[in-house]
Amino acid sequence: MLYERWQKVVQERQNEIAMRDLASGQSWTFAQLHDEGEKPLPQTPAMIQPQGNSPEFIITVLRAWRARIVVCPLEAHHQSLAALPPRLPGCHLKTTPASTGVPRAVCFTPEQLAADAENIVATMGLRPDWPNLGVISLAYSYGFSSLVLPLLLHGIPLFLVPSPLPVALRCAAHAHWNLTVAAVPALWHAWHKAGAILSNVRLAISAGAPLPLTLERAVFADHGVKIHNFYGSTECGGIAYDASPTPRENESFVGRPLKNVSVEIGGNGALLVRSRAVGETYWPAPEPALAGGVFHTCDLAEIKAGEIFLHGRTDDHINVAGRKVSPTMIEQALREHAAVAECVVFGVPSGSADRMDLIVACVAVDRPSTKEELKQFLLQKLPGWQVPREWWFITSISSNGTGNPSRAKWRRDFLENRAKPGVAV
Repeated sequence: MLYERWQKVVQERQNEIAMRDLASGQSWTFAQLHDEGEKPLPQTPAMIQPQGNSPEFIITVLRAWRARIVVCPLEAHHQSLAALPPRLPGCHLKTTPASTGVPRAVCFTPEQLAADAENIVATMGLRPDWPNLGVISLAYSYGFSSLVLPLLLHGIPLFLVPSPLPVALRCAAHAHWNLTVAAVPALWHAWHKAGAILSNVRLAISAGAPLPLTLERAVFADHGVKIHNFYGSTECGGIAYDASPTPRENESFVGRPLKNVSVEIGGNGALLVRSRAVGETYWPAPEPALAGGVFHTCDLAEIKAGEIFLHGRTDDHINVAGRKVSPTMIEQALREHAAVAECVVFGVPSGSADRMDLIVACVAVDRPSTKEELKQFLLQKLPGWQVPREWWFITSISSNGTGNPSRAKWRRDFLENRAKPGVAV
């Protein structure tokens, strides 16, 4: 089904540029890319696991589609799956981080993959004359759905960039008159700080982590570029998109549901997603959260006049003297401070008899700042009991590979460093 869709795209656009590798300068028309896809794979395994951000990734996917081989893109930090699910209901697997460290995957049918791409292209208005700039991982669910599938199923050209560094981004300034750029907040921040945001960006998209309002407003003020917030999940693809032409007023607002996607609030306050793009099941262990075309997220949300607002996760709340606080709300407030480049907030055991948590803020700053300065800033926005007691200033905050910092990782690192003699955190 997917390869047949690709062949129709080739018939319509065969002599147009489909893909360009800005590192080598090589380009492929749709007909030339089709010819590459017609070549057999060196071997015929039951599953292929393409990696990297190269033309070979796209070509390998095409050859696997043609041979009806299961595709399971892998990011560099993910482990290979040891075996295929029995009686696999489809041809595609997306890996998703697991807190236990055991790799698991989400199974998708061809129809579900195609539905996700259709929802994204229709909602965002992706256009063949505004090529996608490939700066995020093609193996990442966000990258596969936003870059690979629009190319192969809708004829949206893809220009691959050798690196997401600002100097590499500047090399794309003359790649095309109009560009669509999908990235994560950390990249938009780095590009803005380096003055590398291109004047030929016609559509700017951010996903993978909360988009700070301060960054969104700064980029709009300095470059006239509106960064559109995109909210999705590995299990169901795109969920919501902010299509407004100007910066948001509320950082918790993530957009309206994509076309053909319906949402509601479940009994625990978390968002439920229904669409033809929702995956089949988890592997190796199915879970009730993903079944029958419905995905039960862990994102606490509210829906007002069709707009979705997120207020943290069901599994992240911090217990402070019997009261629950969402670390997301504290992070959103912290990001409004001009010195804060990125932050992640979590709770750690206080050691007291009542088993309450201490709130910890791990902060990366763009300019010198102190915990007292940041505490006073937060006291203007939050109740005193929600202001972090512990502060950890670090150079940068790495992510889990998707652009979203892992609270579990930073909590573990904080506790390990605090236990070391002579180490101040």
